[in-house]
Amino acid sequence: MRSIQYGTKEIFYELQRSKRKTLAIEVHPDSSVHIIAPEDSSVKDIDLKVEKRASWIIKQQQYFEQFLPRTPERQYISGETHFYLGKSYLLKVIAGNKNQVKLKAGRLQVTCKETTNQELVKKLLAKWYYEHAEKKFNKIAIDAFAKFKEYDIKMPTIEIRRMAKRWGSCNTIDKVTINPEIIKASSKCIEYVLIHEMCHLVIPKHNKEFYNVLTSIMPNWKKWKDKLENKLS
Repeated sequence: MRSIQYGTKEIFYELQRSKRKTLAIEVHPDSSVHIIAPEDSSVKDIDLKVEKRASWIIKQQQYFEQFLPRTPERQYISGETHFYLGKSYLLKVIAGNKNQVKLKAGRLQVTCKETTNQELVKKLLAKWYYEHAEKKFNKIAIDAFAKFKEYDIKMPTIEIRRMAKRWGSCNTIDKVTINPEIIKASSKCIEYVLIHEMCHLVIPKHNKEFYNVLTSIMPNWKKWKDKLENKLS
């Protein structure tokens, strides 16, 4: 992963070498930038070419960003609706002997030891979501990977990391990164994101072949993609 500075913006891009003679710049629907450069290209020359196309890259990212999920602003107060695995739960904030989060009687109950302020509730919920995401994502990932038996790929490492504008990403070699925010969507939506990213281990680009593989693994992927967008928009 490299980056160039363009005005006040920093453009990050993944670099791949190939036997091609010219440099190709791809902006994917998740707003990630992928550069395929000739094997003999210097890093300096690659950075200069990316900088020359920076305006176009930013326009492409802005176009795709309108389709990415946007989580509404939360106040983290009792009575607010929060999601977990596709279901909505009313948030209940109470004072107690220790800081903890529990699903109790159909509610998402946050207990604060000292004070029930917004930042503490937000922090406790984020930790709770992350811990549940870690367990759930790994289980779903194992089941998802089992569907790739016909392809010569290895089970990727599953990394959970917060990303501002992505559900997931793949380094196309051995690692899939997933945003813990999608623990709020249903298991099938999570499975779609994992399968989508694992497909990049087979076909790195978002091209026709990629979507053919995705459709062969998960024929109704568009349904779950739409549900994910609706749930987290």
